[in-house]
Amino acid sequence: MAHHNNIRVSICFLFASSLLSLFAQISSGKEFVLTLNRSNFSDIVTKHNFVVVEFYAPWCGHCMKLAPEYEKAASILSSNDPPVILAKVDANEEKNRELASQFQVQGFPTIKILRNGGKVVQDYKGPREADGIVDYLKKQSGPATTEIKSADDASALIDKNKVVIVGVFPKFSGEEYENFNALADKLRSEYDFSHTLNAKHLPRGESSVTGPVVRLFKPFDELFVDFYDFNMEALSKFVEESSVPIVTVFNNDPSNHPFVVKFFDNPNVKAMMFFNFTVDNADSLKSKFRESAEQYRQQGISFLVGDLEASQGAFQYFGLKENQVPLIVIQHNDGKKFLKTNVEPDHIATWLKAYKDGSVEPFKKSEPIPEVNNESVKVVVADNLQDIVFNSGKNVLLEIYAPWCSHCKKLAPILEEVAVSYQSNPDVIIAKLDATANDIPRDTFDVQGYPTVYFRSASGQISQYDGSRKKEDIIDFIEKNRDKVDQQESVKDEL
Repeated sequence: MAHHNNIRVSICFLFASSLLSLFAQISSGKEFVLTLNRSNFSDIVTKHNFVVVEFYAPWCGHCMKLAPEYEKAASILSSNDPPVILAKVDANEEKNRELASQFQVQGFPTIKILRNGGKVVQDYKGPREADGIVDYLKKQSGPATTEIKSADDASALIDKNKVVIVGVFPKFSGEEYENFNALADKLRSEYDFSHTLNAKHLPRGESSVTGPVVRLFKPFDELFVDFYDFNMEALSKFVEESSVPIVTVFNNDPSNHPFVVKFFDNPNVKAMMFFNFTVDNADSLKSKFRESAEQYRQQGISFLVGDLEASQGAFQYFGLKENQVPLIVIQHNDGKKFLKTNVEPDHIATWLKAYKDGSVEPFKKSEPIPEVNNESVKVVVADNLQDIVFNSGKNVLLEIYAPWCSHCKKLAPILEEVAVSYQSNPDVIIAKLDATANDIPRDTFDVQGYPTVYFRSASGQISQYDGSRKKEDIIDFIEKNRDKVDQQESVKDEL
């Protein structure tokens, strides 16, 4: 289940939204960005060693913002040696949907780097403005790792805001050197790689080593770490683990954003503490949380501190309130959450131990149970879902919706009519649940969009309704799937 990806997409979309604004149309003149579609995609990609492809939608504001920058970068890179090809695919077009699906496009814009005639596909992890795109793609299209020949080379390459991986070798040959190059090729879209014969050029660490050794520089924690095992699997694991902070910082600093994305992308349990970074005990909260992070980080848990100002998207996603801060929320990949509100620094270790011991009850986001629930379409919230849908012994048609969804608004009066049709039948319930305000069991209901409609028969058979949104068809579906009590006449016969 890729539930953690949903978290990352929701939060990082909201994070990015605050940084980006809509832009005007692309400037006129010659277009350097190639337009690809289903008919010419394979032909162009297979002929080239390096092609960059943007999957976009015409209505997407971020795509409009990127378009002139992408075009400008394409014009500059067209005269690179060798030329770098930038292309775009309108993933909104019906004929290109299969291409978008093939490249697992789930949001816009999605940019992919295709190497070796399309045999190797990597995510574009670079900037979104022209100069940054050019610099990033020049590096990506050149050698996977660059040689450091002087201290000046090292200081130019080892950036204080990002992870850089340097191989130190006595000679540029042998199995260790080959494995390092293979690793650089595999991970080049995520990290910068360099190699050197002389550790004295490097700004940190023991300068007399001759290697082979991999020295990973990072802008956090101990600032660098050395690794001597050149087995490919071990190297990959080392880079993955060492390039993540013990505690990721989620604030408005753009240099932290790649680490926030990485945090929400990883498959670990996520422990997050949110508070106002300017409060008097902020340092104490951070240091106590870090102590626990150091204790539990090898046990499949990743840790993050989020500044209240930057974390509005997270609060919306998790159903949190500002008067609960400082708070800790722990999220499992199955959607289960654990919450500690108004936390003091000295509570942190105790509560996390209780969580690890299994003595903390899961937290459920729920609207209050309605005091009166006598409308035709019953209101289901997380706290009465079991009673109404699973334990009532009734046949229940449940619409899972979002208040902002136009399709849900169109369906609402139709469900109302269906519910009125069943008013005289106590064994059928028509109900609705607002998924933005209530947690739902993701292992039971697979919600990819709104509205999603499920039916649970009195005997417990669960099926998804994906038929037309006409009253008659919905009633037909209920009649085929419901358990009839006492062989009552069907509602259809009464209509």
